Amino acid sequence: MYDIGEGRFLADLAIALTGALARRNEAGTPGDISARRLGKGDGWVVDDMICTADRRDRAFEERHGGFSIALILAGSFQYSSGRSSELMTPGSIMLGSPGQCFVCAHDHAPGDRCLSFRFAPEFFRRSAHDAGAPVRRGFASLRVPPVRALSPLISRAIADLPTASDGLWEEIATRVSVAIARLTTGAPTRDDRNPLPSSIARVTRAVRDIERHDAARLPLASLARRAGLSPYHFLRTFESITGATPHQYVRRLRLRDAAVRLLTTNDKVLDVALASGFGDVSNFNRAFRAEFGASPRAYRAATLRDV
Repeated sequence: MYDIGEGRFLADLAIALTGALARRNEAGTPGDISARRLGKGDGWVVDDMICTADRRDRAFEERHGGFSIALILAGSFQYSSGRSSELMTPGSIMLGSPGQCFVCAHDHAPGDRCLSFRFAPEFFRRSAHDAGAPVRRGFASLRVPPVRALSPLISRAIADLPTASDGLWEEIATRVSVAIARLTTGAPTRDDRNPLPSSIARVTRAVRDIERHDAARLPLASLARRAGLSPYHFLRTFESITGATPHQYVRRLRLRDAAVRLLTTNDKVLDVALASGFGDVSNFNRAFRAEFGASPRAYRAATLRDV
């Protein structure tokens, strides 16, 4: 069973997207992108972006002006460049290089919300070089899937989303640039990456089911049935496109949700565990330590001390 927990904190991130989509449908207007500027400095910009596009809107080619790194907070979309294509889902990270042409499409489900970091090439390359992870031309891939190494950074960014100042966003932006440079340095190219549209559609439905049904228990058989695949083929397709198995994907969402709760509330660890879908606090403690490298109490104390 993939139990993603009742009252999931990260589900709140989708509320603004849901409202924007409802207003778009009521007004009968084309899809659009709204950006709320969170912070800006010398060589970096951070925006909270909501897109209301769906299959009715024509996808058009765009070009990255510098290095772009977008944390997907809610929704999903197809991100393509050249012969490569990726399905972007919550927890994954979109990568863009200077001068790179790309297309974003919502063929299988409407809307998305992203935390977008954009860097001048000089800023990004300097940060990467100082961290011992030089990036000379650009990223070798289009996406970083949900991975353990980025969980603390992503949770911190989400926790600070409502109240962070320019000074804090500059710190977060610098950490994001360094973390992505380290993860992607030497990564193999994936020019042959081009999943079938039918596979993208099936996985999109599963991801949206997981995102919507906060209190539901979603058996593998149910997810596979809705995707029109056998459980084995569903597992293989889901992991190929998202970079994680359904169990890993849901578990990582729950743990990031717990981390955000620890940083934004005074709730007891037991209450955080239960609210994030963990029925046993000892299991929660073990999973949290494996994901974040510290116990929930130590993580909360250390992170808040750094603020």
